Amino acid sequence: MVEKRRGGPGGQDEAPTPKKPKFDAAAAIARAKAAAQERAAKLGLNAKPSPVSVNGAPNGASPPVNPPAPDAAPAAPSLDRLATMKAEIEALAQAHNLGTAAPASESKPEKPKEDEVEEYNPYWDPKSAGAGRAVRKFEFVTPGKYVQMGSKSRDVDRIAELKKEIQKQLRLQGLDENSEKGFLAEEPTAREWWDEDLVPDATYDSEPANYRIDTDDSPILEYVQHPVLLKANQDQLQFQMKPMFLTSKELAKKRRMRRAEDLKESQYKMRLGLEPPPPPKVKRANLMKVMGEQAIADPTAVEQLVENQIAQRLADHNKSNQDRKLTKEQRLEKLAENQKNDALKGLRMCVFRINSLANGKHRYQVDHNAKQNALTGVTLIHPEQVLIIVEGGAHSTEKYKRLIVNRIRWTENAPPSDIQREKQKTSGDPQWVRPEDENGNLKDLSFNKGVLIWEGEVKKKSFRTWRYKTVDTDAEAKDYLSKSNIDSLWALAKSTE
Repeated sequence: MVEKRRGGPGGQDEAPTPKKPKFDAAAAIARAKAAAQERAAKLGLNAKPSPVSVNGAPNGASPPVNPPAPDAAPAAPSLDRLATMKAEIEALAQAHNLGTAAPASESKPEKPKEDEVEEYNPYWDPKSAGAGRAVRKFEFVTPGKYVQMGSKSRDVDRIAELKKEIQKQLRLQGLDENSEKGFLAEEPTAREWWDEDLVPDATYDSEPANYRIDTDDSPILEYVQHPVLLKANQDQLQFQMKPMFLTSKELAKKRRMRRAEDLKESQYKMRLGLEPPPPPKVKRANLMKVMGEQAIADPTAVEQLVENQIAQRLADHNKSNQDRKLTKEQRLEKLAENQKNDALKGLRMCVFRINSLANGKHRYQVDHNAKQNALTGVTLIHPEQVLIIVEGGAHSTEKYKRLIVNRIRWTENAPPSDIQREKQKTSGDPQWVRPEDENGNLKDLSFNKGVLIWEGEVKKKSFRTWRYKTVDTDAEAKDYLSKSNIDSLWALAKSTE
């Protein structure tokens, strides 16, 4: 019986596979019969098996439609004989095969066992299904990994080179570790270097009374030197918590709670008799309720009393406000402290370009506001342009930026006052700095404007103070700015014309 194998493409049964080339089957069958008889004799079976084909059916007979159940008792010996004969025939066929294998195109896969016929599929390759293959995950390289590996490799090479150089120097000096000199210890010095200021002689053989310990020229003092405490590296990298800002409602609630606590304390003192109770707060609205019969008897006197109390409360309120008000010196000190704290949060630099500063009022506003906001920098006045560089805290630079960009009216010009004329005669300012031309006419400043060309944060200040500087050429301006490594700002200002 030729068995059809399932699992073909499209669920259809596979066609019968071609048979192998024929060999001497008669001799093989004879030897198989002899082996089967010998096996039957051993098992005590006298029944002579009928000749069978390779597929297990009798010769010349078609396979039964409904074969007996495999668990039937009479069929057990027959199945053992068939399995034995089948194994013998396959072994003989492999032994007598003289290499006449079928060509590659006619080769068929190995026939599965009887109990594995249902699961076998010649078109299925377990390797292509990916069964049992581990899932590969992404492994991203951390930033700086190969840079760190390169640095370590270079460090190892550098240490190896240093070791070679040290060994070479030791060999030249005869102090190699393999030589005897390498194990010899140096003799101690007659006087250690740290005792040079205390021991006047070159050795310690002198008397202890000669040591400079209690003398006037002794380096030992009664003062103790305390080293400066530095922050650890891990403390510098800690995240700084930003302050919590409260809303107006939260501030009002906080004030109410604070005043309620103060009121409770005063109430406790009144209950204990430590403080007298406050007089009733009489107003025009509750005059009749508080004064009662007295208001009916003498309303004029009661009204005058109420007015006096109202005036007294107002005077006390104004007096407390004046007491809390800061003086001029205190206001200036508070302003300076706020500006200093603002600069500690981070330095910012702003660079402005102005066409002309011929108007004296403009020069005063630029100079005076920079000093008021505690800004450092410079004003470079050139015949063609004016460059203003300021640096300071974020709050101060923002106020100064609004002054330059929005507040000052750059197109206005005014004649100088008598005092300014006297100063111009003695100062010797060039003509392009004055508000009037050589003929005494006011200059036209309709083209004048102030522009912010750059702003940003800087690591440290480039100037210590605020000052004016008049330059005649571009080279002089660049040379002055190159001292602070910001000469590129002049080229930036020239390019924004």
